[in-house]
Amino acid sequence: MKKEDIRIAVLRIEGTNCEQESLDAFKNLNSKPEFVHLKQLLHIDCNEDEKRDIFDFQCLMIPGGFSAGDYIRAGAIFAARMKSKLNKKLQDFIKQEYPIIGICNGFQVLIELGLLPGINNEISPIPQACLNINDSDKFECRPTLLKHENNGNCIFTSKIKKNEIRLIPSAHAEGKLLFPLDKQEHYLNKLEENDQIVFRYVNQDGDYAGYPWNPNGSISNIAGICSHSGNVFGMMPHPERSFFKYQHPDWINNNLKNDYGDGRAIFESALNYISHKF
Repeated sequence: MKKEDIRIAVLRIEGTNCEQESLDAFKNLNSKPEFVHLKQLLHIDCNEDEKRDIFDFQCLMIPGGFSAGDYIRAGAIFAARMKSKLNKKLQDFIKQEYPIIGICNGFQVLIELGLLPGINNEISPIPQACLNINDSDKFECRPTLLKHENNGNCIFTSKIKKNEIRLIPSAHAEGKLLFPLDKQEHYLNKLEENDQIVFRYVNQDGDYAGYPWNPNGSISNIAGICSHSGNVFGMMPHPERSFFKYQHPDWINNNLKNDYGDGRAIFESALNYISHKF
């Protein structure tokens, strides 16, 4: 499939607010992203020509924001609406190896959907993890350094070298990844074994460190994970906010070598995967 024919659904409901940057990132790479309101997939409150099907697209993206005001839990309402009518199609979409990415609030939605951590590659009827309130008990908006620790399972980071460190900003109040206490060690071991850990927060020396390098207190400094099959990916930091080099907080003095920032490779990797797979 040619990249200019790849269609990406950038999903939104009330409260999403990072959809424009997300769409622009894919559009800049000459694909065909489209804003799709969830109601268009559910076929409610829309005209016939506005209706969409998941399989109209080769990639689903759930962007950041505060969907439904983060009531109940961040991402819970968005996920519940999706699961109510799209559960079977989501499973089929994933089984057919199409990619799904959730960033920040989108990551929260994927957790609430039961798509992640995805250790058994199935949609869990109830969440198997949560993204809890930051240890600082406040909204954290800051540059974060991420170490790429995936060995090749995650299709969204194929263009990033192992152990490479990238600056991708975070902006969230509920980003602390947690697992049930009685299963915590088991989950961490399985994530490592399955090559599902994608990014970890590090300091400027590339070492695991606490606050402020880890802005939320996430277990094992995890910033992003993928499913067992590698085609569902969630991360808290915002790669769409580091797509261009001038989005780097010190881009003038940092002598960056090209016109693009550290987040671009994530979108490139997805399109590269789709163009070769389908």
